[in-house]
Amino acid sequence: MANGNAVHQQEPALTIAQVAERTGLSHDTLRYYERAGLIERVGRTTGNQRRYAAADLAWLEFLLRLRETGMSISDMRRYARLRAAGGATLTDRLAMLRAHRDELARRIHVLQGNAGVLDSKIKHYETLIDQQPR
Repeated sequence: MANGNAVHQQEPALTIAQVAERTGLSHDTLRYYERAGLIERVGRTTGNQRRYAAADLAWLEFLLRLRETGMSISDMRRYARLRAAGGATLTDRLAMLRAHRDELARRIHVLQGNAGVLDSKIKHYETLIDQQPR
């Protein structure tokens, strides 16, 4: 095994059930992601069953990060199209990620402010409860 790539080439492909279990996505969502162009057509067995490679799983995990941070499906599609188009789109992809990160930072700031208000209200109620006669 002198070639490190040989290990990756021998990794078994994952079934849709295995990918669903690892990602928390349903079979239907995985199929939708493929139809919507979020993921490229997944490899198939001779029986036409999907088989996901390690690279497919890594891409899905990144898509989940984008989704969890609030990126819209349409922006995720745009990003996926840019990615599929190759190196000529690096600048566009970088710009998209920077804009998304800036929006995420803004939302985090708003959420932190909201958390502070909730903390104040919780402290207020705890003080009221502590002052009640026992």
